[in-house]
Amino acid sequence: MSTLSTTLITHKEFICVIYCEHMTIQFDEDKQDKRVEDLYRKEEEELALVLAQKYELEYRDLTRTPVNTNALRLVPEEMARTSKVAGFELVGKKLSLAILSPRRQEVENQISDLERRGYIVKTFIVSTASLEHAWGRYQDLSFAENSREGTLNISAKDITETMGLIHNINDVRSVMEDILAMNKSFRVSRIVEVLMAGGIAIDASDIHVEPEEDFVGVRYRVDGVLTRISNIDHETHKLLLSRIKLLSGLKLNIKDAAQDGRFSVDLESTEIEIRTSTLPGAYGEAIVMRLLNPESIQVEISELGIPENLMHILEREVDRPKGLILNTGPTGSGKTTTLYAFLQKKRGSDIKIITIEDPIEYHLEGIVQTQVDKKKGYDFASGLRASLRQDPDVIMVGEIRDKETAEIAIQSALTGHLVFSTLHTNTAAGAFPRLIDLGVNPKILSSAINISIAQRLVRRLCPECKKEVEIPKDKVDLLKYFFDTTPKNDIPTFPNTMFKAVGCSACNTTGYKGRVGVYEAVLSDEKIETILQANPSEREIRKAAHNQGIASMQQDGINKILKGITTLDELERVIDLEKE
Repeated sequence: MSTLSTTLITHKEFICVIYCEHMTIQFDEDKQDKRVEDLYRKEEEELALVLAQKYELEYRDLTRTPVNTNALRLVPEEMARTSKVAGFELVGKKLSLAILSPRRQEVENQISDLERRGYIVKTFIVSTASLEHAWGRYQDLSFAENSREGTLNISAKDITETMGLIHNINDVRSVMEDILAMNKSFRVSRIVEVLMAGGIAIDASDIHVEPEEDFVGVRYRVDGVLTRISNIDHETHKLLLSRIKLLSGLKLNIKDAAQDGRFSVDLESTEIEIRTSTLPGAYGEAIVMRLLNPESIQVEISELGIPENLMHILEREVDRPKGLILNTGPTGSGKTTTLYAFLQKKRGSDIKIITIEDPIEYHLEGIVQTQVDKKKGYDFASGLRASLRQDPDVIMVGEIRDKETAEIAIQSALTGHLVFSTLHTNTAAGAFPRLIDLGVNPKILSSAINISIAQRLVRRLCPECKKEVEIPKDKVDLLKYFFDTTPKNDIPTFPNTMFKAVGCSACNTTGYKGRVGVYEAVLSDEKIETILQANPSEREIRKAAHNQGIASMQQDGINKILKGITTLDELERVIDLEKE
């Protein structure tokens, strides 16, 4: 006969140990609570499925479905919570709308409103947990023109008018000088407007506000290079910081930790999204605002600067129905722009494309875009797994950072999906050993990877002021070496001249206007497959790919110099020009 021998009570669990003749039974309260929670969750989903069958509608579990923020934003959060609805997928004007019950009057009102706005609405029955999951994504949306507190309003009209006054960096400097002479109580809002208008007008990618000991510097990043615009005093910086924090939805009282936020400005033709980052420093919080102009991402593949020979290869690989296309390079090397150009080429009414990004930088019509959320455990790997349940044809994974993401991407490529992704390596050949280091089986790498690309961005010479000069004698041997070793070179003979940067009002006196990529690539062929079995180095892979007839970044860059597209100084700023 069994007897109760011991009762053990701890802070977080209650374990009752019963000693029997042949066994010991333990009760763990945490595990039991988790089991009850799982059962409740399962019952809630089963009830939603029954309701869907009753009303002859489709059922969907949104915790396992990527939520498209473009779809979500069609119904404001407060209204969505009141009506118990959430948009979760948008393709063209076709909207998938999650609802708790079709009998709610608020749901009918929402559907009628969406249909009046031209959307074709398809409803799906979901559980409360699904709706809560979708509503949680509202924090990923851009804030409107007003801050949530309503303290600061950026006038799109004023920005548009200011843009008309600004044609170059000197114009921004001049306007800033006039504003800094104004009364301090009125000038902060105007500073924000001018910084935005100037950045958009001259195609700046970022605005940097950096406190130093005696002043606060304001700089634009234009074509990848930082240029000082103005200096402001610390008092103005504090007011500016508060306004930008309010606008971006950041906490004013947090000054010793980094924060990230965002807001948007609706101009007449487009919406500019601004991502804000603050970072505590020795003399105050530094601010960086990244300007995301959707027009800058609408780049055709033919405009990227890819060499003609490589272009034919890439078009062939992008047209394949499956496989992995990797783009490598450091941050800011244009990888995302290139991948978006590939997606633009693949996009069509008969193809389902899903992207997993961190963050979603540009919204593309007709593509399901989902953003990772590390705080909620939604990373690239879980996003990729969820995407595969959506039956996609094409998947873009923002970045492969770990073994799990790498393995899922590889398996997706092997099972009939075309996968685009990025990897942080310096060269195209370096992608293969990097994936092996992450733990991917080298035996399947060549079967999964179609092509590995590497790229950098160099500034284009300004067409208005570039000047043709004789190639310096001390540079002839270097240029001629790369020219002579370039496979399938489309320049007939080595020229005696090249171009140099001069500077004019059209290019902000820099001598450069815009940027172009320099590229290289490695195809997965039989030689690559063979060498991968021996855990090769980057150099060994590069040698194995030598006969593929694809120029290196150095060779591509030298050709662009000899064609008058960029300069030797600019190329040497970006890549090493060492003879092999």
